[in-house]
Amino acid sequence: MTSIPQPATPEHLAAERDRIRTAHLRPADQRPASTARGLHHTALISSDVEATIAFYQGVLGFPLTELIENRDYPGSSHFFFDIGNSNLLAFFDFPGLDVGPYAEVLGGLHHVAISVDPDRWAALVDRLTEAGIAHEVHSGVSVYFRDPDGARIELIADPLGEMYGEHVL
Repeated sequence: MTSIPQPATPEHLAAERDRIRTAHLRPADQRPASTARGLHHTALISSDVEATIAFYQGVLGFPLTELIENRDYPGSSHFFFDIGNSNLLAFFDFPGLDVGPYAEVLGGLHHVAISVDPDRWAALVDRLTEAGIAHEVHSGVSVYFRDPDGARIELIADPLGEMYGEHVL
């Protein structure tokens, strides 16, 4: 007889996190330097180039920096927004290709968290409200919302390398 798996309890999940933390997390002074230089860009999919530009540049204030043809799919655009600190948020459109609606799937995107200055954060929350964009504020420093294609975006007022007052870098 096959047993049906039971959902893990919060206590079991906390113990599992503790086990993983003990096995893999090293103090900052004992960690090797990363082999990477940083995140060049994160690429998402856009169903409408102009709507995406209006949202990211117009509402959020992320300047469009380039718009080129996608080398992997003729006719497709690859375009980039400056999200500060030499980081880019990029998009592809795939005209004529039915990519379907956004979905959170295993191995897929859950959300993109972008750090913004606390004063700008409050102003951006106001801009989301003024634009009629549904959003949720959490912990007084995070606001979550969806872009025109449904991707979940977080603007966080914590500095880079921090999460809710804790150093994560």
